[in-house]
Amino acid sequence: MADDEAMVRAGVKAILASDPDITVVAEAGDGREAVEQVRAHRPDLVLLDIRMPKMDGIAAAGEIRRLVPETGIIMLTTFGEDEYIAAALSNGASGFLLKSGDPRELIAGVQAVASGAAFLSPLVAHRVITELARGDGGRMTRSAKARQRIADLTIREREVLQLVAGGLSNAEIAARMHVVEGTVKAYVSAILTRLEIRNRVQAAILAYEAGIVDGLA
Repeated sequence: MADDEAMVRAGVKAILASDPDITVVAEAGDGREAVEQVRAHRPDLVLLDIRMPKMDGIAAAGEIRRLVPETGIIMLTTFGEDEYIAAALSNGASGFLLKSGDPRELIAGVQAVASGAAFLSPLVAHRVITELARGDGGRMTRSAKARQRIADLTIREREVLQLVAGGLSNAEIAARMHVVEGTVKAYVSAILTRLEIRNRVQAAILAYEAGIVDGLA
């Protein structure tokens, strides 16, 4: 976990300690140190603040995604402006949480991203959905482009994409499709590569735009 305020790190660490399945293996006070700690420890996921010295959280997320792609990234910040949300998701974050949120959201977000899913705090999710729905012309244009992008996916890949957009983890998707989890990981990796996107959040947004999610098709 990385935050330039020691008091914030202590508070977040105390919340995480309430879950016996979560262990904080390293702390960092700036973005550059966060990247170094991730490279050294290769954790399941990293919590990043946005505004930090030496390297901000957005830049650190991009660097971590490039160097240690298997580590999940959650932004935990005070700043919920649209540009920060968009930049974080574009740089590989699979979660975006606000420090003002319920502590239970932090635990839920860590559990979700660690299991291969994505997680946005309710306020952030509302802003993302609102932005996607803003303006009929823009939405229709995005929908057409999204449908074109997913046109080459196989039926099985489209099914996996739908389930990813539904917030299911790899294990849950495997159970739903009656396959092993490794097969799901291979499908997800292939989908991200083919669609030229970085993470499950971007995949979910694309699925919603294409209208293939249950209730929106």
